Amino acid sequence: MEYRKLGRTGLKVSELCLGTMTFRWTSSEEDSLRVLDRAWEAGINFIDTADVYSRWAEGNPGGVAEEIIGNWLQGKPRDEIVIATKARGRMWDGPNGEGLSRQHIMIAVEHSLRRLRVETIDLYQVHSPDWDTPLDETLRALDDLVVQGKVRYIGASNYRAWLLTKALWTSDKFNLARFASIQPHFHLLNRAEVVEPDLAALCLDQGIGMIPYSPLAGGFLTGKYTRDVMPEVARGSGNDRMKRYMNEQGWAVLDLLREVGQAHGKSIAQTALAWQNSLAFMTSPIIGANTVEQLDELLGAVGYRLSEDEMKRFDEATGQSREYFRR
Repeated sequence: MEYRKLGRTGLKVSELCLGTMTFRWTSSEEDSLRVLDRAWEAGINFIDTADVYSRWAEGNPGGVAEEIIGNWLQGKPRDEIVIATKARGRMWDGPNGEGLSRQHIMIAVEHSLRRLRVETIDLYQVHSPDWDTPLDETLRALDDLVVQGKVRYIGASNYRAWLLTKALWTSDKFNLARFASIQPHFHLLNRAEVVEPDLAALCLDQGIGMIPYSPLAGGFLTGKYTRDVMPEVARGSGNDRMKRYMNEQGWAVLDLLREVGQAHGKSIAQTALAWQNSLAFMTSPIIGANTVEQLDELLGAVGYRLSEDEMKRFDEATGQSREYFRR
């Protein structure tokens, strides 16, 4: 397992981050605990969650993933494990039950600390922008949490390059804690939508760690979908977002992943993760697994990197260029 600095900080995290959105949603609590055990055993020291996980599941009030992690942490070497969580979504009734106001953040962090059963959250992230709250109010609240020792580092999720730039400028102007990381939706088939070139170039220039979610495009980049077969139980069935990848470019990228992977004795999913970890601006893609067996498949990407010639082939297949970081 390779450990990388999170942006320009001194914090070192594993090359894969374990995401927990499925905990007690599509995976049972028992399976979730087994996945956590296996990830730790394999050297993953970076666990990502959010207070809203998995509020959308029937009978789930939210905070469940944090509670599972908190239970799992007992008896573990806390100082060796990096816990990242997020705030922004609705967690209680009333006008201040969601958002990034000082009011919401100060209450939400206490709930997360209690559920995680920790004194400090290693990486506290804003889950998405809150257009009703001034950015400096959010950043001042987060800075106070760092000063109080309740949070070590802060990060953003789902921020576009212009908004992340504004946040960094605001932090610099008012001498506030600075976002150390960005968590965008990013994979081989949506390169230009959010990340490349602007966000990627910003991360390289400003020392921002990138920890993207859905690196396998919701399962499309595992190879379980083909031109002729769509599993009826898969998330792509009847899913318009998944169907957007089912075009000639999407199939061509899958074919290339299969070809390159076979040359390395690796799977399609492992090669898709290797592509991400071969990018100059990448810190740690977030992977998810319902079972230990699924996690073991993804762990095959550890230490796997692509050559520059292979990376160029993926640039050609996706119509993208990485010239933005060649200076």
